[in-house]
Amino acid sequence: MPRLIKVYDTTLRDGTQGEGVAFSMEDKIRIAQRLDALGVHYIEGGWPGSNPKDLRFFRRIQDAVLKVAKITAFGATRRPGVRPEEDANLQALVEAGPPVVTIFGKSWDFHVTSAIGTTLEENLAMIADSVTFLRKHFEEVIYDAEHFFDGFKLNRDYALRTLLAAEEAGAHCLVLCDTNGGGLPHEIGEIVREVKKLVKPTTPLGIHVHNDTECAVANSLAAVREGISHVQGTFNGYGERCGNANLVSIIPNLMLKMGLECIPEANLRELRDVSRFVSELANRKPWQAQPYVGDSAFAHKGGIHVSAVVKHPETYEHVNPELVGNHRRVLVSELAGKSNILWKAKEYGIDLDKDTPDARRILQILKELEDQGYQFEGAEASFELLMERALGNHRPFFDLEGYRVTVEERREGEEPVAEATVRLRVKGIPEHTAASGNGPVNALDHALRKALEDFYPNLREMTLLDYKVRILDESKGTAAKTRVLITSGDGDETWGTVGVADNIIEASWRALVDSIEYKLRRDERQGRR
Repeated sequence: MPRLIKVYDTTLRDGTQGEGVAFSMEDKIRIAQRLDALGVHYIEGGWPGSNPKDLRFFRRIQDAVLKVAKITAFGATRRPGVRPEEDANLQALVEAGPPVVTIFGKSWDFHVTSAIGTTLEENLAMIADSVTFLRKHFEEVIYDAEHFFDGFKLNRDYALRTLLAAEEAGAHCLVLCDTNGGGLPHEIGEIVREVKKLVKPTTPLGIHVHNDTECAVANSLAAVREGISHVQGTFNGYGERCGNANLVSIIPNLMLKMGLECIPEANLRELRDVSRFVSELANRKPWQAQPYVGDSAFAHKGGIHVSAVVKHPETYEHVNPELVGNHRRVLVSELAGKSNILWKAKEYGIDLDKDTPDARRILQILKELEDQGYQFEGAEASFELLMERALGNHRPFFDLEGYRVTVEERREGEEPVAEATVRLRVKGIPEHTAASGNGPVNALDHALRKALEDFYPNLREMTLLDYKVRILDESKGTAAKTRVLITSGDGDETWGTVGVADNIIEASWRALVDSIEYKLRRDERQGRR
């Protein structure tokens, strides 16, 4: 049977120390429930001695039904010269009432004398007294040896004495921490081997590392390779400075690469969804190139690559993307080949025979447009419409007869007023509408929708989510060609469109029209009007 590695998540505590990461108490409850459903063994909910919100979390989580995870409170050893029974931090941990507690103590003699200002012997007593006291109140007491690897390098004997103090007091797990994140995999492995020679064979060891050398995942795996059975980290690698070890990479590496038991195998398919869920509640944009779960993790662009992947996915994929809840993507660009076109046609439900010249013609159009400045990687809705037009399958939902946009500053110091008028023919009926907006593109969008919504009510569901402008030839200054990328959505789907022109308004118009055409075409295919 494979060796079991227990996963300890500290997203709700250490992860929130990352710049720009914050969770409400209700967010923390929801994340804890998702992590439990994934199969995480320990969820560190926060430091109840540091703020009222974390204390409320521990009270509120008691009402939640968790199937696997043990909720853990975090805190420090007693203060110098204070009995554990009188230490406010330790009392707050007891009051929080979870089944497991994790405390950290100093392993680096420099921190003992300079940071907390006490003696080396008193620090050992602080560790032992705190573990002994907490054992009376909790099912498990986990000891985090803060700055252990730095302490070991500079004063090996003292760092090891701090571990023995926690072990002799009855700590259930000794966690070796690379708090500054400066270790490298070979150093981590060597030091773990030295620790194993000293502690009892029955004492579980854990690893907690930060990512300041971009080695947090590698360091965690190096520790596991040496026998560590408890791995701490955060989802998406959130954490102070450069972040913590990323559990989203560690979990599949343990299971798919090292053949170790971790979360339930079937739950691994939820990994991408949980990663996205945590990103959403953290109000952080998902990392596109994140290993295993990012949009680009299994995206293929080069024509030779796509041709090979179609025949044998393992030629350019190290695992099956479905194992982690991801999916294969084929990008279209000037690097594309016929295989890219055929793949996208199948994805869009377009009947395209590889033995006809259609694929070559579409590929030629694609490369010509990209040479003009178009980019379809983030605008696949525009590429789908391009294919339909090239195949003669496209039926426009309206015909443009003209548009006009004006921007007027009526009084000095006031915001300019943007107005747009459009003249269309919709289902044979002429429409002439005007609208104002927050800028010329917004006004044009409002006027276009105003002309179409009576004919196509579903457009009221659609919103413009993002608008990006790129100058393609900076040497031409204000006369440069412009590319506009628009992201739109309707609650069910999000799609991107692109427009390129010498005039930013015309480029925006082309992207807007594609966005609306895509929405109407998709709804028509789904039987919606």
